[in-house]
Amino acid sequence: MLSYLTIGANDIRRSERFYTAVLGPLGYEKAEHEDGVAYTLTGSLGRADGPPALYVRKPYDGRQATVGNGSMMAFRVPSQAQVRALHSAGVAAGGTDDGAPGFRAQYSRNFFVGYLRDPLGNKLALFCTATDQAA
Repeated sequence: MLSYLTIGANDIRRSERFYTAVLGPLGYEKAEHEDGVAYTLTGSLGRADGPPALYVRKPYDGRQATVGNGSMMAFRVPSQAQVRALHSAGVAAGGTDDGAPGFRAQYSRNFFVGYLRDPLGNKLALFCTATDQAA
């Protein structure tokens, strides 16, 4: 079972602004550490069935963080409105649009998603599959 994700960052404060804008409204709590920032859902640490924690930090090897080509993190959100709001918040907080919020019929009739890149270029998906909101 997936336990945590670590995202490399060269500018911790810039990445922190982005991830706080996107993950805060989803209920993730931020904890600052000497070497970066951690985001967790209340009560999720140590649970085998809980959502993973996300750590944003400089690489341990001391070299520059780089983008994982072909990798992507996806966050399920409860509504299309929240997909739109979080996508906008991410762009406003220093991320870039990598696919405007909308339906992607190639995945399913109900798959509503917006894609972002964080300040370093890592890809995120914010998606909703609520059937009461289908096109």
